[in-house]
Amino acid sequence: MGFRNTELSKWIAGGLAAFVAAIILTGCGAKLSVANEQFERGEYFDAQKTYRKVYNKLTKREQRPQRGQVAYQMGLCYDKLGMSARASSAFANAIRYGYPDSTAMLLMGRSLQAEGKYAQAQKAYEDFLATGPKSPQEAENGLAGCRFALAQKGHPTRYVVKNAKLLNSRRADFAPMFLDPAAADALYFTSTNEKVSGTKKSEITGMKKGDIWVSRQNEKGEWQRPEPVEGELNTELDEGIVSFTPDGSTMYLTKARREPNANTGVEIYTSQRADAKWGAAVKYEITSDTISSYGHPAVSPDGNWLYFSSDMPGGSGGKDLWRVNLKEKQGSLENLGEFINTPGDEMFPYVRTDSVLYFASDGHPGFGGLDIFKATLNPSGGWKVENMGQPMNSSADDFGITFGKGESGFFSSNRGDGRGYDHIFSFVLPDLEIWVSGWVLDKDEEPVPNAVIRIVGNDGSNQKAIAKPDGYFRFPLQRGISYAMLAGAKGYLNAKQEFTSDTAEENAEYGVDFILASINKPVVIDNIFYDFDKATLRPESKEGLDEMAQVLRDNPNVTIEMASHTDRWGSDEYNIDLSARRAQSVIDYLISTGIEPARLQSQGYGKSRPKTITKKLARLHPQFKEGDVLTPEYIEALSEEDQEVADQINRRTEFQVLSIDYNIF
Repeated sequence: MGFRNTELSKWIAGGLAAFVAAIILTGCGAKLSVANEQFERGEYFDAQKTYRKVYNKLTKREQRPQRGQVAYQMGLCYDKLGMSARASSAFANAIRYGYPDSTAMLLMGRSLQAEGKYAQAQKAYEDFLATGPKSPQEAENGLAGCRFALAQKGHPTRYVVKNAKLLNSRRADFAPMFLDPAAADALYFTSTNEKVSGTKKSEITGMKKGDIWVSRQNEKGEWQRPEPVEGELNTELDEGIVSFTPDGSTMYLTKARREPNANTGVEIYTSQRADAKWGAAVKYEITSDTISSYGHPAVSPDGNWLYFSSDMPGGSGGKDLWRVNLKEKQGSLENLGEFINTPGDEMFPYVRTDSVLYFASDGHPGFGGLDIFKATLNPSGGWKVENMGQPMNSSADDFGITFGKGESGFFSSNRGDGRGYDHIFSFVLPDLEIWVSGWVLDKDEEPVPNAVIRIVGNDGSNQKAIAKPDGYFRFPLQRGISYAMLAGAKGYLNAKQEFTSDTAEENAEYGVDFILASINKPVVIDNIFYDFDKATLRPESKEGLDEMAQVLRDNPNVTIEMASHTDRWGSDEYNIDLSARRAQSVIDYLISTGIEPARLQSQGYGKSRPKTITKKLARLHPQFKEGDVLTPEYIEALSEEDQEVADQINRRTEFQVLSIDYNIF
């Protein structure tokens, strides 16, 4: 569990084991007192082994209460070591053996939540709250976290997270940090692998004590196998969790305070770099308080502030985030306040800009254990805190993030490791894939080759492309932008489209097709309807007429002839008159929309120009072949049903371009 997994990373919460000292167990007292002392010193790995030996000897029925107490204490050890499954089992045993403190329910809920067993965790939290605790906040926060996690199930963010196997050993590796985020070619981190400088294993974790290691990229951008940092920095004690000044010359790090018969604490140190080697660590004094712990340093990008985590008095409870001015330390110490800090633990700060802070917390609602949060400073001075969601966060501990180029970097997590060991993971937020694509076709649905498509966004973007021979085109877009698109080709009128891309944080592809009207042949206007035997336009014609008006607005230098045609029924004189009046009705409508009358001519052709079947018409009406001319003689040879279809095709309104230089001079 990261912070819980090394002397550097978990501080002792006072009083947790105090009650155990009062337990008197016949035949087990000596070992129990040893376990209690180990626990109080923060030696959780050793303590859990000793408690286990005591627990296994308590087999008599009358010893059930004592067994419950020891099970509870084992649960606390497992909790500190990040062994959530073992912790929840131990707390369940404590409850089963009648452990009297309802806190066991709370801690079992927390462990179950860290396992991702949200429904069971909810019940444990609810059982705890049903006891009427004086301090319900942690359980209420846990319940909120479980509900949040269940609501987020199936809704991951776009981050891609991978185990950085090259950087990880078979022990714990955590808290990565770039020496220079802009270059992002040297990554420092804390490791407890078997090759660290110390020889003794930690009484807290059972692993060797942490050292600072580094991995570098070669000329091809490939990460190389990690090595311990050169110089005098690493010692027999725990060192790790680092940050750097902007010039990379000074390292701030956390170092364990280890004294015989005293609780383990941590302090912040500095190290200077010279000739690629790091000097011996020197303690950095923040306050005169020698009882509190200070860890997880993070230098602001401007080099002016040091952010850190501490349990010093004056906070919200647990461990809070604080900062102190590196230039003028006197009087500058400040707590980051209630938006950031909670009664739980806030740790592992990372300052990306002067208004964006990342940190790990188990006090804000989350998926379980420590989650990584992003805090953005708003103009009023408050912070907007957001959970980074899955897969950045999991039910396990997730913490210690560092950003390199763009939205990429590394963080640490103990997800998927039953031993509670931390490992380093890479992350990247892929660029959104937002496209608009489509086809440029003529009115007969034939490709318009070499069409030019322009797209202009209200963000100032301006793109141009040539459609492929088959009429296909494709443009990359941005989220939430309004675009105007114009397509044109030699021998065709221009066509315009407008749309706004979605603001959703997801890949998308928009389809926009352009149908261009030829300037060399008549073009039918679809969906123009008249009352029977009249020239009156029916209401359902409005959409087609408005589209025609838009074509004329998009092509302001064009003049047209608007023609109307009838079917084969009736006399020539009657059909000429009817079609002429219908064509004029269309002209009148277009003028009413603002089209200049000088650009429009009307003509009624009656039944004198029967329609020739195009490829499109042949596809829509396969009973006809492309090239067939719907003359009266042709139609009369058809079935009665097909005759009606042919007559309907002949009854049409179409336009023909007359000139393309209106008002051009």
